[in-house]
Parts: sequence; C-alpha cells; structure tokens
Amino acid sequence: MSLLFSPIREFFKKGDVILLALCLAASTFGLALIYSATQYQYPDQLITRPVIIQAIAILLGVAAYVLLTFVDFQLFLEKRWKLLLAFNVVFILLLLTPLGEDYNSGNLNWLVISRIIPKFPMDVQPNEIVKISFILLLALQIVKIQDREQNISSIPSILQIGGHTVLMLGLIAAVCGDFGMCVIYLMIFVSMAWASGVKLRWFVLVGGGLVLAVVVFWLFFLPETRWWTDYRIMRFRVVFDHSLDVSGRGWQQTRSILAIGSGKLFGQGYLQGIQTHSLNKEALPARHTDFIYAVCGEELGLVGCMALLLLLSLIVLRCLWVGRHASSPFNAYVCMGMAGMLLSQITFNVGMCLFVLPVMGLTLPFISYGGSSIITLFAAMGIVSSVKARPMPSWLRDRSRI
Repeated sequence: MSLLFSPIREFFKKGDVILLALCLAASTFGLALIYSATQYQYPDQLITRPVIIQAIAILLGVAAYVLLTFVDFQLFLEKRWKLLLAFNVVFILLLLTPLGEDYNSGNLNWLVISRIIPKFPMDVQPNEIVKISFILLLALQIVKIQDREQNISSIPSILQIGGHTVLMLGLIAAVCGDFGMCVIYLMIFVSMAWASGVKLRWFVLVGGGLVLAVVVFWLFFLPETRWWTDYRIMRFRVVFDHSLDVSGRGWQQTRSILAIGSGKLFGQGYLQGIQTHSLNKEALPARHTDFIYAVCGEELGLVGCMALLLLLSLIVLRCLWVGRHASSPFNAYVCMGMAGMLLSQITFNVGMCLFVLPVMGLTLPFISYGGSSIITLFAAMGIVSSVKARPMPSWLRDRSRI
C-alpha cells in the first residue's frame, strides 16, 4: 500500500499543487458552462454526454499532469529529439489518411479513432498535441545554440530556429489549412525567441515581411477568387465594420457580442441564457466550443467573465513564475512557451467573442469542450510542474541574487 501512495506523497512534496488547483478550478468552471451550453441538445438528461466526456478527459488530464511531473524532459530529449521531431511530422501527416476528418469546418484537424477502435469516445487533434513537443524541441534548439556560445540574434541562429518554426507552420497550413492554429504556433515562437534574447529588430523585420507577403499573395496570386470578398479577407473586414455582413461572415460574432452585452453586470442567471438555450436560428453558435466565453457573459455577466479571465491569468502567471525560478535555461524557455501558448489562445478567443479580432476557430483553454484539448493542456501544465519539481540548487540561487 505504501508503494501506491509513495509517488502521490512525492508529487505533493515536489510537484506544483498550486498550478494543478488553478487548472482544476478553471476546468470545473468550463464544465459548468459546457453543461449549460449543451442542455438544449439533451433537455431530458440530468448529465449531458459532452459533460461526461469532458469530465473523463479532465481525470485523464490530471493523471497525465501527475505522471509528467516526474519526467526530466531535458534529459529525455538530449538523445531522442530526432524521434520527437519525426513524431510531430508523422502525427500531422496521419490527417491525410482515412482517419482524418474536417467535420465540414474547412480545416482537416481531427483523427477519428473510432474508425479503428469502435465506440472510442473522443477524436484526437494532432495540432493540439504537437504544440507541446514543438515547445520542447524549440527550447532544446535554443539552448544548443547558446551552449555553442553562438549569438541567438545572429543570422545562422535565426535561420535555425526560424526554419524549425516555418517547417511546422508550413506542414499545418498545407495539411490542415488551419491558419488560426498557425498563429498560435507563431506566437509560441515569438514568446520563446523574445525570452531567449532575440533582438527586437528581427521581430519587426520578420513581422513586416509576413504581412507584406500575405498582401502580395492575395493581390497577385489569387485574382480569380475576387480576393476583396474572399472569406478569409471578409473575416477581417467585418471586424472593422460590424454592419458589413451581419447575416454572413459577421453572424457568429454578432450573436456573440449580443449575448455578452445582454448579460450586463451579473448575467441572466446560470442555465437561463436566452441565446444559450435557444433552438432557433438566432441562437448562439458553437456555444460549447469556440464561443463559450459568450455563454459566460450572457449567463454570469461581467462579474463571471472577469472571474474566468482571472483564473486563466493566474495559470499564465504561475507558468511565468515557475519559469523565473527554473533550474536551467531549457526549463525556463519551456515555461515561457507554455505561457505564450495559453496567453495567445486566450487573447484570440476572447477577442473573437468580443468582435475585436477575426474568427480563427480557436477554443478557450480549460473552458471549451474538447477531450484531446483538455488532456493536452493538463499534460502541458504537468511539464511546467516537472520544472518546479527540479528547482535551482540553493548555492546557484544565492549567486543569482548577487
């Protein structure tokens, strides 16, 4: 019996229990919103199927969090980084097999495991899982460059870390067509590159070049699509003019901002949201996934939204705190990458719901429905916990304060 409880005691002694508590609080908040957002589909059921799946995913995520706390990822990657890189590429390429599915979203994002394992309750999203291994590999790559005493802002260094990022972005864009996820990967790269000391001029130069390249591509290489009315361009145009295409490209965000606005300070009441529980065409779209923040705004009001954002902000800040006290640059960069991943996804999802950013198909971390997403998030935080479990030695910590 002692053998069973010994690892648990060790986890509570060394692991990041505070971060786990914050993640559980946020995912429980999300579970309550998912229950409300799916009640219209299952009016006669006490507990809806999405809630059951999400709850199981949370339990599996907690198990992954605890297990990964005991893994030294820097040691693991030293000799196995090529294997992990191959896994990233192959895992995304699996989407091109009969297991791949886009569910009419236009993005080939899901592997339908039930096609080979009957009644398997969840689909797997490779893009979500590969985010973690991408962060680990990029952190190792940065550390290897710095260990060679090479300037991280030199052209060869930028080409190395930039090439790795471009490889992943190109793969996701070509296979999945998910440009929203590409933005998240890009923001992960930006946060880690900035933390490693890459000069500001590179961000300005590359950022300006990317914007110019996109404009030139749409203007000169897609003339037959009438680029000004192309659906990707329209997603941006409706943000600047909310009246432009209310029944088309701006419809989802119009319903979202109306729902949030109708909640006012304290909301219409839990399980009482008009759009959240509506069955007609005026209902809130994607209410348990992409637009779950609007459900919070309608039913719990500004107070509920602020509580939700506070919880998520504390998780991001905890990642940064752990990174600040990390035992090695590798661990610090990993924590920075995890924080950048969460912060960018929170910002883009909430901005989309508030109609100040275009629709990108990004879910709200720990809150939106998604089995593979919630397990991946807990696993990512488990890696942060593993950093906390290996603190800086006291003699080195004392010297760092001089």
